[in-house]
Amino acid sequence: MGNREDLLAGARRCLEEKGYLRTTVRDIASASKVSMAAIGYHFGSREALLNLALFAAMDEWAAGAGRLAGEGDTAGERYADTWDRKIRDFGETRWLWIASVEAFVHAQSSPELLAVLAESQRRARRMVAAQLSGVAEEEVAEEEVRSLGSVHIALLSGVMVQALTDPEQAPTGRELARGLRRMAELLDTP
Repeated sequence: MGNREDLLAGARRCLEEKGYLRTTVRDIASASKVSMAAIGYHFGSREALLNLALFAAMDEWAAGAGRLAGEGDTAGERYADTWDRKIRDFGETRWLWIASVEAFVHAQSSPELLAVLAESQRRARRMVAAQLSGVAEEEVAEEEVRSLGSVHIALLSGVMVQALTDPEQAPTGRELARGLRRMAELLDTP
């Protein structure tokens, strides 16, 4: 590997071990066995390098996200099983989710990073709305993206925080499905 690839690999290791906010230029240089000056030369900044490493890790995770598809005889069973798999995955890839939350916090003072995260969220809304509706992404109506996609992303973020904060008390897939059904009942109550 060349210096650029070594730096990306070192940044990934640092994200796994130290997270987004605590990783320094020195940490990355040490992990990659490349000079600190090479970070500026190849990436411009520590932030740019960490962002690329984090986005690559997220893309890698997303490419294998099909393994989280649930099984069951009914849509409800498949949905609950999918959530059980996601909740387990939050624990197995804990570093990735913590780094993404840290990047979100940092993005509040980084307009460039905030724009990238916002666009990623827009794509995620469309993707999950399509998956849940069983149609191709280009066929999802904007109303479904804004409603179904937004609700699912909000649920995903909230469940992820619960699972990382208190894994023993994180909701199960069945509890989430039951809660959504109850919420729908309450919304229809006069």
